[in-house]
Amino acid sequence: MRTMKAIQMESFGGPEVLRLKELPVPEPAAGEVLVRVRAASVNPVDYKIRSGTYPLVKSDKLPYVLGRDVSGDVEQTGPGVGALVEGDSIYALVGIDRGTYAEYVVVKQSEASRKPSALEAVAAAAVPLAGLTAWQGLFRHGGLKSGQRVLIHGGSGGVGHFAVQFAKAKGAYVIATASSAKLDFVRKLGADEVIDYREVRFEDEVRDVDVVFDLIGGQTRDRSWGVLKKGGILVSALGAPSEEEAKFHGVRGAGYRAEGKASDLDEIADLVDAAKVKPMVFKTFALKDAAAAQQFLEKEHPPGKVVLSVA
Repeated sequence: MRTMKAIQMESFGGPEVLRLKELPVPEPAAGEVLVRVRAASVNPVDYKIRSGTYPLVKSDKLPYVLGRDVSGDVEQTGPGVGALVEGDSIYALVGIDRGTYAEYVVVKQSEASRKPSALEAVAAAAVPLAGLTAWQGLFRHGGLKSGQRVLIHGGSGGVGHFAVQFAKAKGAYVIATASSAKLDFVRKLGADEVIDYREVRFEDEVRDVDVVFDLIGGQTRDRSWGVLKKGGILVSALGAPSEEEAKFHGVRGAGYRAEGKASDLDEIADLVDAAKVKPMVFKTFALKDAAAAQQFLEKEHPPGKVVLSVA
């Protein structure tokens, strides 16, 4: 039996529950491929799962390998796989039932897209979860179109920095909130207006937007209803917004979770290769240092992404 190194947790808790283990290399089933992982990014959902606060991963899923993003090479194909062959470089968002903090992971053909040719593995691994969250929130759920106005809360973060770039690439007028230390970063991403949320109440400055993209929640979401034009929409990656508030303001609300869709990743890859979108990797850690990577992300909230280099 072939084995691989993987970061596994056997209980919920702090970073200390993450352990480097030797585990069996998984076998691809029908419609799946075995991927040799080159890099995997670290996301806030990872430390929420680790702490036991993420509702889709309970104790019955333990022991558990974390990680949703992968960039790597197809090593083996399962029955019925036609779009991918051995040696293909792919990137993907895998289901919650599998983990990418590992040397190998099984990926469904429907989840995997060609890696953007402009990116090496570490940068490509920064894209899937954050990129799909931004893409699906703005376009599939928010219906954002060229010429419309969008307010993006948290424009400097992992998801936010993609949202700013996607919205600009599609011709929208982009307003983004960020802290004072990250204003220049968000401007360089292409935002038309940047608001320091600690110094300025955004609702005093913003009016008549078509879409609010909420990556913050709480009072920020509550204060956002009034900046929408009639018929506009508040899209949140942090749970379903209030139907009562939406009705009161004459607007709509939508909550969602990102899905691993190869077709969406194909479109994102095209924008990356056209130099219209660039993932920002703030810091890279080795696989064995996954606990330190999570601690860093949770404490520092850096602009851009944190990535594990696996190979």
